[in-house]
Amino acid sequence: MHVTPEPATADWGPFERPLFDDPGVRALSRVGVVDVGSNSVRMVIFDGAARSPAYFYNEKIMCALGAGLSETGRLNPEGRARALSALRRFQHLAEGMDMPPLSVVATAAVRDASDGEDFCEEVLRDTGLKIHVIDGQEEARLSAQGVLLGWPGSYGLVCDIGGSSMELAEIHDGEVGKRVTSSLGPLKLRDIPGGRRGRKAHITDVMEGLRSEMGQQNDRLFLVGGSWRAIARIDMARQGYPLRVLHEYRMNAQAVRETLRYIETQDLEALRSECGISTARMSLVPYAADVLSRLVKTFKPKDIAVSSYGIREGLLYEQMPQRLRNRDPLIEASRFAEKKDARIPGFGRTLYEFVSPLFKASDHAKTRLVKAACLLHDVSWRAHPDYRAEVCFDNATRANLGGLKHSERVFLGLALLHRYRNKRQGTAFEYLYDLLDERGKKEAEILGKAMRFGAMLMVSKDGDIGKLVWQPRKKHLLLELPREAEPLFGEVAEARLNSLARSLEAELRVKIRK
Repeated sequence: MHVTPEPATADWGPFERPLFDDPGVRALSRVGVVDVGSNSVRMVIFDGAARSPAYFYNEKIMCALGAGLSETGRLNPEGRARALSALRRFQHLAEGMDMPPLSVVATAAVRDASDGEDFCEEVLRDTGLKIHVIDGQEEARLSAQGVLLGWPGSYGLVCDIGGSSMELAEIHDGEVGKRVTSSLGPLKLRDIPGGRRGRKAHITDVMEGLRSEMGQQNDRLFLVGGSWRAIARIDMARQGYPLRVLHEYRMNAQAVRETLRYIETQDLEALRSECGISTARMSLVPYAADVLSRLVKTFKPKDIAVSSYGIREGLLYEQMPQRLRNRDPLIEASRFAEKKDARIPGFGRTLYEFVSPLFKASDHAKTRLVKAACLLHDVSWRAHPDYRAEVCFDNATRANLGGLKHSERVFLGLALLHRYRNKRQGTAFEYLYDLLDERGKKEAEILGKAMRFGAMLMVSKDGDIGKLVWQPRKKHLLLELPREAEPLFGEVAEARLNSLARSLEAELRVKIRK
């Protein structure tokens, strides 16, 4: 796709000029990474050169390379054969996609095994892929950077659990601080003598050592890794949580305790089937549950967030220029979607300036959602008109976007839904609406209806479409329309403006500029 760069002097206001057209960023438009873990081997190909890139390809093969490592000191032979087969496949796929060379890293199992170096040499001979074996400190750093990809500027404690190790890293102000590695991976815990009592005693001893190294970490706890995500799926099922999106799913200590007790009382096979967890992953959940219980007791986080971003995203973050790292992932991804799919790319900024007087009192968190909605308002125009509103809602709530809480996903989805229809009742997604409070629903409706009207004035990306003047205390809404735009203000446009005024409970006046 050819993209014409924006002029360097373009005024983008508080959200700055997009960066995905920059030659230094375009080099990231297709990046492939492979993570050779103790339990699985996964390839992810990122696409888009946006701050929140799309997952062009994502495949995982459960290999259990680290199974039995504590006893034998060597990689699991069956797992080794499966991992080599997976890497052959991934390299063949990458060549077929005309990819740049894959970045391949291996973690605890390969670095700890006596035959780890031999395995890496075999892979190099067989596939041409060079495996970079990273130590625990580097694994912790990359996982923390993956979290920063989704939450720029965030703070707290990142905990990444793999098959054979568990890493902790401190993040604050967009930087990775202290970090430490441990042997608290489920595959290793299975080999601890003394049954569950011996295992829990071992976990407690190791966790106390981790606390002495990391110090007090009472902010947010970010959970990275497949075993944590499996537990989060079970928590969702236990609570009947409606939005099955793991990234940014929130729990508190009480919910964790209740879910861990719930796991102990359930038939694991039935629970596995209900929650859509693989057999190999479910076999590790009881061990990971014991670790999570002690982790929460030890560090007492104020809240807990699940991150689908980890070491693979950290590798991508590593390649980003700092000026891209500093950008808001939601806004950059929305800009990229507009450039690629909207009928008039660039109109989103004009629309944002048009509707923003309705949200003057909003904080930054709400303002960025308004901006994202305006950028995305026209990217689903190819959908059938009867389903366009629902397609918009579904895309916003389930898309792989960083920097969005679940309630914010619903806000964005409702705003885009109202961009195409007045009423939100009668859709297939009503069960999700209550993730947003009543005030949020009303604001999303107002935003959607404002975009619905503003889109009637869409002729060019930077034309003068007039302005809205909103006096919230007096409940007065004024539309100032330039004379050249008057022909666009027909019956349908007037009806949409009246609908917006009703949602605002406003007295409406229209003024045509001379």
